[in-house]
Amino acid sequence: MSNIQKMFNEYDVIVVGAGHAGCEAAHAAAQMGSKVMLITMNMNTIAQMSCNPAMGGVAKGQIVREVDALGGMSGIISDKTMIQFRMLNRSKGPAMWSPRCQSDRMRFAEEWRLALEQNLNVDFWQETVTGLLVEDGKVTGVRTQLGLEIKSKSVVLTNGTFLNGLIHIGEKQFGGGRTAERAATGITEQLVQLGFEAGRMKTGTPPRVDARSLDYSKMEEQLGDEVPNKFSYLDTPTLKEQRSCWITYTNHEVHEILRTGFEKSPMFAGRIKGLGPRYCPSVEDKINRFADKDRHQIFVEPEGWNTVEVYVNGFSTSLPEDVQYAALKKIPGFENVRMFRPGYAIEYDFFPPTQLKSTLETQLIQGLFFAGQINGTTGYEEAACQGLMAGINAHNQVHGKEPFVLHRSEAYIGVLIDDLINKGTEEPYRMFTSRAEYRTLLRQDNADLRLTEKGYQLGLASEERYQKVQQKQEMTARLIDALKKMKVAPEEANAGLERQNSALLREKTNLYQLLKRPELDIHGLLDLSTATAELRSQYSDEILEQAEINVKYEDYMERERSQVEKLSRLENLVIHPNFDYSKLTALSIESRQKLTRIRPETLGQASRISGVSPSDISILMVHLGR
Repeated sequence: MSNIQKMFNEYDVIVVGAGHAGCEAAHAAAQMGSKVMLITMNMNTIAQMSCNPAMGGVAKGQIVREVDALGGMSGIISDKTMIQFRMLNRSKGPAMWSPRCQSDRMRFAEEWRLALEQNLNVDFWQETVTGLLVEDGKVTGVRTQLGLEIKSKSVVLTNGTFLNGLIHIGEKQFGGGRTAERAATGITEQLVQLGFEAGRMKTGTPPRVDARSLDYSKMEEQLGDEVPNKFSYLDTPTLKEQRSCWITYTNHEVHEILRTGFEKSPMFAGRIKGLGPRYCPSVEDKINRFADKDRHQIFVEPEGWNTVEVYVNGFSTSLPEDVQYAALKKIPGFENVRMFRPGYAIEYDFFPPTQLKSTLETQLIQGLFFAGQINGTTGYEEAACQGLMAGINAHNQVHGKEPFVLHRSEAYIGVLIDDLINKGTEEPYRMFTSRAEYRTLLRQDNADLRLTEKGYQLGLASEERYQKVQQKQEMTARLIDALKKMKVAPEEANAGLERQNSALLREKTNLYQLLKRPELDIHGLLDLSTATAELRSQYSDEILEQAEINVKYEDYMERERSQVEKLSRLENLVIHPNFDYSKLTALSIESRQKLTRIRPETLGQASRISGVSPSDISILMVHLGR
């Protein structure tokens, strides 16, 4: 054994890749007590924001808050490094509210690295992993490009876009996992030999430009929220100053220039085989698919507090660099643009996630977990939550603890993983609020109430988090109780109700009933009288908002809870892992094939597999003794 080989003890968990999934996996397992080795090809790109310098957004913001509530780091890092904050969909109901921040790209990566370095259970190694060590169907470590063998009891693969990554710019193509970074080879080939099914996906990124060359007077300014919120439920810093983003538009001339490059487009010429994200199409795809549209929105987003680099959101492209540049110059405000680097498309290997258990462990190899884009997802937030869950479950398995699984009714994270392992994905999977059937229960404001106790029991969420969420529960309940008890008379309330265009009172009414009126918010309600104003001063804005949502949406939430209880009966019916579906000839052939391949753990999971009908579930129920 070489001297350097002796440096490596056997680890509990090896995490391969240090993107958003890898960082959360390493942090979670280490925080829970596992000895973790984080292996990355480049220590300087830990938690690199490869694409948009932003966290959160529609449904994604809910995920970041859930990761935070469980004890993950993405929310804390985002709060420390944001340059702008906006709560999206405020005009809609609270189930749709989604936090989003613009991030300082360089500081985000720096804060993540520093956070991991401060954890004594995390070791680092900079090198390429070329293969896995597998014995008797169980992973025992990894092999590196230098020929080193690092032993571990579990491995989490979070390879992002690096597995056989191929970058396309016009007719040019070259291997790479990210611009100026080489691809990773060897792992896909070994996994296929071991019996895994692999596929190809594609994503893309826009050009980056020099802010000093832009004319912002020709664009629309997009300000952050007047009172910015944050992601973490802990006392992270509140944003005091914000940087603006800007909006401009493509036009007919831009579209015509882009069309001149179509014959050299790797997408249209068929050189790209992988499917790209439907909801984040390239600019050439947009003008091709939506030929009737005269213009498309372009979001001009600063990459940090001090850098002049700008991200051109909405202009993702793999057209030749000279076509990109010529088209950019015709966008209002971009007439004198200087480009730092062109946009490109990247193809990479992924493994259909129907090959995973609900813990994100692979069905074929014990102790091997997949998280992030290797599972066919897109987005930092989707990757981060998978990394968190894989890290938790790798730790639990190594230490003989129960698997940790979140159900669809408990978290967006549960929806995402359930979708992946049951339905698979043929295009990069992105989370939306519409995917969550219980979204009134799974709001961004109550992620801590839903999940922090679970994180605390795991040994991941801190005592401080646990105490804060208990206090929030107690204060919210106390306020709702006070609203039920406090009544206002017509003479003290009607003047205020009239100002707010609300029906006048004829008799004393409690505040709880008044708050159910759609036109009244809690601040207006507690301004009705001196007594109500005194009540308001006793509670924070967070508690006031939580109480208002609970009162106004009580009936909707009760309806969803009732649905959850009905469906939970199926979730409690466990199917033996070796159940032989081929013998149930009453099942459809498609159902037998899919049930055999996916191996659902419960009848509830089986019911959500595409192609398994309600009658198939009834047959299974009979055979399970119901």
